[in-house]
Amino acid sequence: MSRPVSAGWAAAARAPEVAGMWLGFVGVVVFALTLPMTRLATGTSEAPQLSPWFVTWARAAMAGLLSAVWLAVSRAPWPTGPMRRPLWLSMAGNVIGYPLLLGWALRHVTATHAAVITALLPLTTAVAAAWLMHQRARLGFWACAALGSLLVVAYSLLRTNQAGQRFGLEWADLLLIGAVLAASVGYVGGAQITPTLGAERTISWVCVFALPLTLSGTWLTWPATGVSTTAWLGLLYVGLFSMWIGFFAWFRGLALGGALRVSQLQLLQPFISMVAAVPLLGERIDTMSWGFALLVVVTVFAGRRLAGPAPSPPTPAHHTHKERP
Repeated sequence: MSRPVSAGWAAAARAPEVAGMWLGFVGVVVFALTLPMTRLATGTSEAPQLSPWFVTWARAAMAGLLSAVWLAVSRAPWPTGPMRRPLWLSMAGNVIGYPLLLGWALRHVTATHAAVITALLPLTTAVAAAWLMHQRARLGFWACAALGSLLVVAYSLLRTNQAGQRFGLEWADLLLIGAVLAASVGYVGGAQITPTLGAERTISWVCVFALPLTLSGTWLTWPATGVSTTAWLGLLYVGLFSMWIGFFAWFRGLALGGALRVSQLQLLQPFISMVAAVPLLGERIDTMSWGFALLVVVTVFAGRRLAGPAPSPPTPAHHTHKERP
């Protein structure tokens, strides 16, 4: 009798972890679709749709209005003064910097190309945490970060050479690198305040604080010409899911399943983006993109394993001496 009971208790104990993994996976899928959906919204340089400026403001305005309703219904307390600086930092990185730079870049490169560059996001977030939160990391972690960066640069150079252009970094790749850095800083800003404010309230307050800017920006950049229905659907997705609902699933998954385990699911994100770009955008994935995406993910995984604090220098042993009689 004891074995079935103990097995039942073990299954019940694992249930939150399993739910956390599934919620984390949902969050990763939502975020992975951001790349192709953003490209649907902005269009290409040859066939432009919505302006990246408009997409940036409108997606955050949608999320901000929904956040205001949710915070009012949940009776969330207003953030205190010390809480606001991290919220402003997250707003600058996640509400403005990342979507704007990503939107402009995706007008000139494919979502598959962008997925390889943005695969560095977990590593750059760890670097930003080390810088802004004064967290120490082992030498192996910094070696992985440097290797991953070199792989991204090599991929960009080879892509440029394949296209018959001058051998050098494309300016769209510089925009993508800027987007990754902006998102990293924004994530760290949110991480600084999440233990105090709560995960869902953090992203909601970030979006609400940005409302005066995003609402006015949406009105000023509203498209003067007609755009396709698919562009509006892409905007609806990044505003409703990428900017808001995805964070609810992701943060809740981290809380239930454990941040260490669930965060590893981010390694799947570039591959999901690449696969989703095939039916959504009609893109083709070549062997080089698969190969470099896999190599970058390997460096990210290795970096995560080595991201622990650097070992402290050994403390010299103190010997006690007996006094002679």
